[in-house]
Amino acid sequence: MSAQAIMDHAPLGAIIRFSDGAPRPSDRFRRKLADWENRNDKGRLIRKEPPRIGKSLNYPGGFSLHLGDYGSNGVVVIKFTRSFQATTRLSFEIVDLPPPGSIRILRQVGEGEELEYLAPDAAAADEWLARNHLAKVRIETVGARASPLTHTAPVIVTS
Repeated sequence: MSAQAIMDHAPLGAIIRFSDGAPRPSDRFRRKLADWENRNDKGRLIRKEPPRIGKSLNYPGGFSLHLGDYGSNGVVVIKFTRSFQATTRLSFEIVDLPPPGSIRILRQVGEGEELEYLAPDAAAADEWLARNHLAKVRIETVGARASPLTHTAPVIVTS
């Protein structure tokens, strides 16, 4: 599926796989393998950006995937994300949708929202919010999996 289809149909929190379609090189070719892994991976959809058209800037829209966190002893030092424009030639696949009843913790970023955490339930969301003091977050409960277009009931939390 195209990047535009991901933007149109995948809900925040979905696991998305991206690929250039090339076969995986042998492990003995470390540089070729590292380059291939840069174009073939998966991550959690954390942000969607609509297209912006202006006098000097034409942005086709895009989305960001959270690929991993790096740190130790429970302290995240680097949050590794990758952003894609709607016009990229890579192919995408929705691998998994967020489970019904899970809780999205979203925060305002510019004109859009970014998924900060996907909690399995309300208790885990409350625990995460107590440890991570974020201001003006929005809490959203994931609905049924009938469609990738998930409707939710938002709750605003300010601290």
